[in-house]
Amino acid sequence: MRPLTSNPYMKAREAARQLPRSFLNWSFAHITCRSRAFVRNSSSHAACEATVDGRARLSRIWVPTGGIAPSSAEDPHVKLVRAGFLRQAHSGVFHMLPLGRRVQDKLEALIDKYMYQLGASKLALSSISSEEIWSKSGRLEKAGSELFRFRDRKDVQYLLSPTHEEEITSLVSSTVKSYKELPIRLYQISRKYRDERRPRHGLLRSREFIMKDLYTFDLSPSTALATYDQVRKTYARLFDELKLPYLVAEADSGDMGGNLSHEFHFPTSKGEDHVISCSNCDYVANEELAESPVPDPGSRTVGSGSGSTNGDLNQPEVKILVWRGISRDRRTLVNVWYPSPATSDLATSTIPEVNVHAVKAVFPDLDASVEDPILLWETFIGGSRRNGSAKVARTTLLNLVDCRLPEYAQSSIITTDSHLPVWPKSMEFLPLETDMVLINKDPSTHQPLNLLRIADRDACPRCYDGRLKVQRAIELGHTFHLGTRYSEPLSATVNVPADDSGAFKIEAALSSQVPMQMGCHGIGVSRMIGAVADTLADDKGLNWPRVMAPFEVVIVPGKGLDEAALKVYDVLCRVPTGPGNSQLDLILDDRETSFPWKMQDADLVGYPVIVVVGRRWKAENLCEVQCRRLQLRQEVAIGELADFVRSVLAQL
Repeated sequence: MRPLTSNPYMKAREAARQLPRSFLNWSFAHITCRSRAFVRNSSSHAACEATVDGRARLSRIWVPTGGIAPSSAEDPHVKLVRAGFLRQAHSGVFHMLPLGRRVQDKLEALIDKYMYQLGASKLALSSISSEEIWSKSGRLEKAGSELFRFRDRKDVQYLLSPTHEEEITSLVSSTVKSYKELPIRLYQISRKYRDERRPRHGLLRSREFIMKDLYTFDLSPSTALATYDQVRKTYARLFDELKLPYLVAEADSGDMGGNLSHEFHFPTSKGEDHVISCSNCDYVANEELAESPVPDPGSRTVGSGSGSTNGDLNQPEVKILVWRGISRDRRTLVNVWYPSPATSDLATSTIPEVNVHAVKAVFPDLDASVEDPILLWETFIGGSRRNGSAKVARTTLLNLVDCRLPEYAQSSIITTDSHLPVWPKSMEFLPLETDMVLINKDPSTHQPLNLLRIADRDACPRCYDGRLKVQRAIELGHTFHLGTRYSEPLSATVNVPADDSGAFKIEAALSSQVPMQMGCHGIGVSRMIGAVADTLADDKGLNWPRVMAPFEVVIVPGKGLDEAALKVYDVLCRVPTGPGNSQLDLILDDRETSFPWKMQDADLVGYPVIVVVGRRWKAENLCEVQCRRLQLRQEVAIGELADFVRSVLAQL
């Protein structure tokens, strides 16, 4: 693919420069390109916000901030609602209001900047996909209940796409035929849909969300891996520009396919993921892929007089606990047996001690979404008997035994010790049609089963001296090397001359039809808005990083100082000479409300810098510059104001 030789946004930007600010169109992006690199431009929606004098004013923007009283236990999502960024439309569905849209547009512009550096072309795929193409890829049944599915008037089955691998593969397959057209890099920023069972935490777990997806197509595995590495480095630079702490973790590819992936996380108490890192080496992985050495029997446990043991007087009693799950077909009830955890933090946690990902690795058919597996299993057994068929469907009771249980405790499970809840108490006996199965070693590695969550201070699997740390985090970006996971079932191939195939080190060297090597790389745009709000919010309100803030600077005039505020606005609006300088993204709070209310609202909205035109203006021409993130509050003369504000913003 030929590299871009000109910026696709340049013509629009140059035209905008020739117009007065009052005539700028709402839809112009705030991106410029100089020497093939994007440079920030501060005002993306100037027309709606500007009056006839060309100054952006809050009185010209719809910011519904009234009617919602603050609460003592207010989380950042409530602050987003109260500050006028968004409103909930339905469960897990939100309307983005003007301030929220500005944050979204700025984040999308940041993504555009880095996708342009990768040479990726932007497109827009339909949100509607067909069940037929998802069946071809083998993902339709796996996705199951999370899909929004519907039929048209001709009874053709469709779905609202939660992701677009099938559609982009089909599109490229129908268009690209020769290896000379590769590599190809395409991306989109679009709405996605997932029928979440329990939407929560606002934008962090919603049913409709905005994603950036980059899809890469290469000829050989080696070039695809080089592309993957390039995308990872680009993602790191993008996250660096946010100037917020983040983690990059090795990850499991899951239903997406492929065997190489990494996740980009923000550490946050609201996160539903757990990221494991080592105190001594560079090992970082999410909980699905994290490893820990197989502990000795009895480790991380405590004795308990109420324990269920029979037998070995030379060993202390261990309290045996059981966690239950069920298979997707409801035929198999899963018992996971493990000892009571030794640490009080883990024992009192609301999170189950069992590592569900480890259970699924042994028993892939586990349905981890079920909250009451016993009820479903009993219902399946009862329904099978009520059907009156001659042959009652057989069921299985699968016992998985964690390696921490001593052998005498395992024997109690095998013999179905009456003190142990081997089957549900509501059942007087195990049904005759049920097979009892016990597994205490991994069938693939033959190692003892390690089924508990990794805990703080566990040993590192990569080094001898390190100890593991567990952090709650939320996933914001994910890179996948897909290989031929989608190109093979969807016949996305290119023609390669037989005499050239060896030069590319292609596996199918004798074939002229070679499947494309794919990669998929996502960033959760709407989720990142919620995560950043959660990461930086304090008791006063939101606190945006400069690159995402709805406006970089708000000017708040005191009573009777409206004309002085205009002068301050004009001073800050000037662009200094020199490369890399751009106009500040300013807004003037000229609303007819009290000064204290404006200051509280400025804190709630979370502008990076607040410039107060107050009591010392008339006598000394001084403004007060405030920045909560830097804990800054300083009086600055008007002649030094622009340079001082720019120096503050450079730190944010």
